[in-house]
Amino acid sequence: MWRTCPTVASSDVSCPPTGVGGPVSCQEVRLSRFEQIRGRLRRAYESGREAARARRTDPVDGPESAGVASPTSPGPVAAPSATVVGAPPPGAMHNSTSSRDDADVPHALRIAAAWSWRLIVIGVVAWALLKVVGTVRIVVIPLAVALLLSALLAPAVGWLLRARLPRSMATAVVLVGGLAAVIGTLTLVVNEFIQGVPELSKKSSEGVRQIQDWLKTGPLHLSDGQLDNYIEEGQKWINNNTEKFTSGALSTAATLAEVLTGTLLVLFATFFFLRDGNKIWRFLVRLLPVAARWKVDDAGRASWATLVAYVRATVLVAFIDAVGIGVFLVIFDIPFAFPLAALVFLGAFIPIVGATLSGVVAVLVALVDSGPVTALIILGAVIGVQQVEGHLLQPLIMGRAVAIHPLAVIIGIAAGVVLAGITGALVSVPLIAVLNTAVRRLAARTVPDTPPDAVVVASQAP
Repeated sequence: MWRTCPTVASSDVSCPPTGVGGPVSCQEVRLSRFEQIRGRLRRAYESGREAARARRTDPVDGPESAGVASPTSPGPVAAPSATVVGAPPPGAMHNSTSSRDDADVPHALRIAAAWSWRLIVIGVVAWALLKVVGTVRIVVIPLAVALLLSALLAPAVGWLLRARLPRSMATAVVLVGGLAAVIGTLTLVVNEFIQGVPELSKKSSEGVRQIQDWLKTGPLHLSDGQLDNYIEEGQKWINNNTEKFTSGALSTAATLAEVLTGTLLVLFATFFFLRDGNKIWRFLVRLLPVAARWKVDDAGRASWATLVAYVRATVLVAFIDAVGIGVFLVIFDIPFAFPLAALVFLGAFIPIVGATLSGVVAVLVALVDSGPVTALIILGAVIGVQQVEGHLLQPLIMGRAVAIHPLAVIIGIAAGVVLAGITGALVSVPLIAVLNTAVRRLAARTVPDTPPDAVVVASQAP
């Protein structure tokens, strides 16, 4: 027999009868119903969470995304949009565009415009940098020459340091020895040039007379009157431009103080680069962010190794060129053999064109002194030495570490001549080699090796 529980308000809830299974209290029935309601609420909550997660991961275009009010997302109803019959549906905007105007511009035009303004910014920065360098060229050029000399003399300093000499003493010995070698070479060149000038001037006048005779009896058949007219025009041109020549000489005399200042700066900068170059570089690297220090340090040291290899190889190639051409000058008894060989040595520091131009000077001297046959032989010797240099010495001695395409060399030399004259021609090619190595190292995705003396400090958790 069922009975109604007195504590339950609803008449539908009944207590089970007391029977064989024993009495069941009304409190137990109420607990079971409460558990059922709680389970239903939990299931509803879990299903709501799953639906919210699904909407976040894979949004579906619906009333909520369109801004239209819905039972689950109450809000203001969006204004109805007008549909134009016959008009194409609006296309979806590209991820790289932020407005409809950008989306309507062709992709190729957007890329060209992006490249254009970036190149303009780079060009403006490069122009400003060149203006700054041109303004302080009195300081920049000596520092560049000092770097080249430091790269040339650094191996000698290293040898003396391995011989247990103090760093300052080793640097001073190398610098004084190099300065003495340069002064001695210049003294020999000047003395030989002074001794041979009278004889060369006499032979030059004889060569001029031979040229005049050839102009008269040769294929041109010029008369004496025509020759005199040409000579008079040349004299008039010289007289008209005498003022320009004089002003140039005066300006050269005025820059004598700048030359002396630059020479002193080269000497001091070379000394301190050789002695404290490593400390100076570490100081500069510490100015950079921590994340970029190792990468820049690796690129800088690789660039310095490239510069050292380039200068040493260039000196060796220049010495071989000077010896090769100088031997032919001595064999054919050409005057100024030693100065011309020294000129070839200095000219070889300008790749491709330097030794050729200095060889042309040797050919002209041979033409004036010994005639066209000897001049042709010297010309053949110069061409042969240049071929050996270009096809054998440059690839063998320079190596792949400083290999630069000839077109880049020619463009660099031309730009250096335009910007800084002879000094620019000397500095342009090693600058290209250094930048080539630095850019390759910085663009590489490999992580530089940890220095052997590096100390890694691990922070402990508080």
